[in-house]
Parts: sequence; C-alpha cells; structure tokens
Amino acid sequence: MSLVVTDTLEDERVEFTADGDVTLYVCGLTVSDDPHLGHARLWFHADVLHRWLDHVGYDVRHVENVTDVNEKITARVGERDDWAAERDVAETFTATTFDAMRGLNLKRAEVYPRVTEHVPEIRELVETLIEKGYAYESNGSVYFDVTAFDDYGKLSNQNVEDLEAQGEPDERSEKRNPSDFALWKADGVSEAAAREHAKHDHGAETPSGETWESPWSEGRPGWHVECSAMSTTHLGDTLDIHMGGRDLVFPHHENEIAQSEAATGETFARHWLHVGLLEMEGEKMSSSIGNFWTVPDALDELGVNVVRTFYAGAAYRSEQALTEETIAEAEERWERLSRTYDRAVEALDSTEARAKAEDAELRAAVETARGDFAAAMNDDLNLREATAALLDLTDAVNRHIDGADDDDGASDAYDYRALREAVEAFDDLAGDVLGLQFESATDGDVDLAGELIELVLDVREAEREAGNYERADDLRDALQEVGVEIEDGPDGATYRFE
Repeated sequence: MSLVVTDTLEDERVEFTADGDVTLYVCGLTVSDDPHLGHARLWFHADVLHRWLDHVGYDVRHVENVTDVNEKITARVGERDDWAAERDVAETFTATTFDAMRGLNLKRAEVYPRVTEHVPEIRELVETLIEKGYAYESNGSVYFDVTAFDDYGKLSNQNVEDLEAQGEPDERSEKRNPSDFALWKADGVSEAAAREHAKHDHGAETPSGETWESPWSEGRPGWHVECSAMSTTHLGDTLDIHMGGRDLVFPHHENEIAQSEAATGETFARHWLHVGLLEMEGEKMSSSIGNFWTVPDALDELGVNVVRTFYAGAAYRSEQALTEETIAEAEERWERLSRTYDRAVEALDSTEARAKAEDAELRAAVETARGDFAAAMNDDLNLREATAALLDLTDAVNRHIDGADDDDGASDAYDYRALREAVEAFDDLAGDVLGLQFESATDGDVDLAGELIELVLDVREAEREAGNYERADDLRDALQEVGVEIEDGPDGATYRFE
C-alpha cells in the first residue's frame, strides 16, 4: 500500500509520489520566545513523517527554517541587559529552540537556514519578480501584485476580489491593491512593531531592527519571501512536501506559492500538509494569549516518551486538545509499551528462552502488528491506529510470558525467536518510527543504577518490617522523582525506569 496524505492544495486525500530523494520543507519558528507544545506539535508530525519515509526506503532531505528577523523579536529588545539588538534576542531563543528539538528526540534536519544569512538570495528573488512584472517598487518598498498572478488564492480557495487588505495600515497608501503584500520594506521595523515594543515598557528606545542595503532602499525583507528564498536555495525550485501549521495557509503559504511560481515558472510544492492547532483551555495554545506550556517544562514533568505518545493520539490534520484526560491516556499507553518491552527483553535474555520453543500465536501477532502499523501509517499517517497495533502486540507478548509461568513462579520455555521478533518490532516501529526511547541510560549506567536501587529497596524493606511505613513511602517517592517506578508484589518490590 502506498502512502496517502491529505493535500491542502488538492483538498482531498492523494497518493504521495516522489522521484528519488524526498525534499521536505517545514515552516519553522519565529524565535521571539521559548518554544511551547503548540510549536512542537508541528515538529513532531514532521519528524514522524521523516522517520516513516526513511523506514520505507526514501532518502529524505529535510530543511526547517529559523525566522530570526521579525517585529516580535524587535519588540523584546531591551527586555534584558544582554538584549541590546534584534540578533541578541534571536540568538537566545534560537538556542532554546534547538535545545527543545533535541529534548524531543527529533531527527536533525539537513540544515536550519536563518533569514539573516539568506538576504542575498531574498534580494535576488525580489529582483526577479520585479523584472517579470509581478512586483513593483513604491517609496523604497517592494510589493507583490496579486492581480498579476492568475492562480492567486488556489491554496486557500479565495478570490482576489474578495480578499481583505494585507499588511499594516502604514503600507496601504503605497500599494496598488490592498491585498498586495510586501517583499521588501524600506527603513526599519513597522509602526505596529514600535507599538508592541512600547507595551513592554522596557525603558529603552524603540529599536529600528536590523536593515540591509538593496537596489530600492536600506530595509528589511518581507516575511513571506523569506521562506521562498530559503527553501529554494536548499531544496530547489520544486519541493516534494511543504509542511506547516494550519494557521499559515493564508496568507503565508498562499503568498509563498505566488511569489515562488511567478519567479521560477515551476510548481512550488507537489504536496501541502498542514498540521492542526494544539488547544489548551479551549483556545489555540499561544504565547500572546498566555495559555501555553513550554517544551522544557513539559519534558521535565512528563518525559519525552509521554509527550510523543500524546501527540500520536490525534491525526496531524485535526486539532488536538491538551487536557488532563489526554495526558493521562498518553501516560497509560506509554506505560503499557515500556513495561511490556522491559518484560520481553528480560524474558528474551533469560535461560528460559529456548531455540525450539514455539508460540504460533505470538509469531503471528508480530507479523500482524507490523502489517497493521504499516497500513495505519500509509493511511494518512494514522498514528493513533499505528499505536493501537503496537498495543495489541503488547497484549500478545504478555500472554506469552504469563502463559509460560506456572503458579510456583517457575517458567516453562519462552519462544526465543518470537520474543526477539517482538522486541525488534518495538525497536523498529515504536523506536525508529514513532521516536520513543525504551532505554534512558547506557548499559553501564543501568547496571550501576540497578545496584544502587537494589540497596535503596533493601533499606526500604527494612523500614517496612520495622513498621516505619512513612519512611518507606518517602524512599519510594524519592525513587519516583528520579524516574524509577516501584511496584510492590507478593514476591517483593520490583522496579523499572520510566
């Protein structure tokens, strides 16, 4: 079965096709604040798409930009002593963005281009559009004429006649049509940015923002043209997949198509995939609203595996709600996967795992899980069903292990081959494709940690025998805080790493 995706441009499900390497461009973050889980939802789904394409044999060239020139960034200049200029703010939040990406176990992109290092390509693109009659200069600024591009509105299904004005009020007297958009802006930041800066009351003068020389004026690039220049510089005139948040369909992606195709005469992107928004407290998660959870804070509280399992609970194209219930479900799903993986590895490495033991049910379950997982992934990246296929496999693995154990705790033979295939399926599908991490430490660290944990459990058991139950509970809670879960059973306490 081939991969089918929901293409925004076609407004329907289509079969994904690519010749050779897959070029994937992801609209990255404007680095004006710490990244939150709303931003990370796009990252996760782009990452899983990348991983799945890798898994089925494509070579993926993945590029994700960093927007480090923006009025939101200049609005924060002076907020800290070391934020004396736009670049200072951008560097701070570019660093926190990269840290968050690594914490989420995202595959690295081929490159993360920044606007500030692609100004020559932006100027060249603007010059091409002027030469071809799609753009015009006005008072040192340059605007794209939307009436000159016949297909304008094809992504968002809008007519030029029905469009409202784009851009800030101070631009409108310079434009031929209210819906024309800026490719180059003369001077520094806009009036809107100055007003935003004033709201923060930093005690600093309004910054002008970084500017560059051009044939039209000293100024700054427009937002939309930046992505066109960066994507085509690194991936060529036609992309296989352009991915971004649903809130970017218009005007950002609509404008990218217009200026890119006008300049090159080629299809800009074969497939457009848009990720739905993350909602918290009934509204889109947003730094400006204040209803957000930063990625570092979420990782500290939940761990990377629960965060990724949470994202896998909803289709990329739909909205997703962050609630106590959806987080609890993600925790329960990850717990089932992790605990079963640990049990399977322990049984596989035990002396009870035998070459001639055979469990036809478990062997069939592994094959079924792989087939169901692939079918779900090819069905528009249906991660919820893909995860369900892995959870079905956990049930089969647990039945096999439980069935081999008699009432005295002794074990009959385990099917070594079936357990090995099950562990490999978890590694391949949950690990390599979904990006889950079953082991959080190196083997040597695990051995040492295990010895220390056993010592703590011995002390805890002694406290319980002495009737010091509160002290025993304190020891259990202390282990829980460092990622060790304790489970008391009839044969004593056992532990596992979360």
